[in-house]
Amino acid sequence: MWSTSCPVSSSISVSNSDYLREHARRLLRHAREGDTSAAMPVLRRLLAARITRAERLADLHAIRGELQLKHLLAMLAAELGYASWDVCQADIDAQAGAIIDRYRLDAGAFNDFEKNWFANEREAREWQREHGGYIVRYGEQAVAILKRE
Repeated sequence: MWSTSCPVSSSISVSNSDYLREHARRLLRHAREGDTSAAMPVLRRLLAARITRAERLADLHAIRGELQLKHLLAMLAAELGYASWDVCQADIDAQAGAIIDRYRLDAGAFNDFEKNWFANEREAREWQREHGGYIVRYGEQAVAILKRE
């Protein structure tokens, strides 16, 4: 059976808001300075969150050098269901660390563990009941992080 607890929880000592701020800085570097393959996923997320006035990906790509940290923080807040970064920052530290595990996954925190991807969280939870694993929601999808008990 796979462990159902977070495999990296003992190394998580940064507040949720501090982690999100640092993650936003990484994303900003990818968006502004990265090659197209690094920039495009970030730009797509910004476009989906409707953070900038750009309506097309090509337009956003053309002005990517003008992006600021506030844009990425607003995007992360929107992805987490908050109306703005200020609202997110005021609440996010009171939430369990699991709420931002998707961003830890992006940053490679779970790279040492086997992963099993699912189309949605319901399927992941059904699989977890039989096999175990730590579930991380990732947009509409979910992943079981597998660590031996």
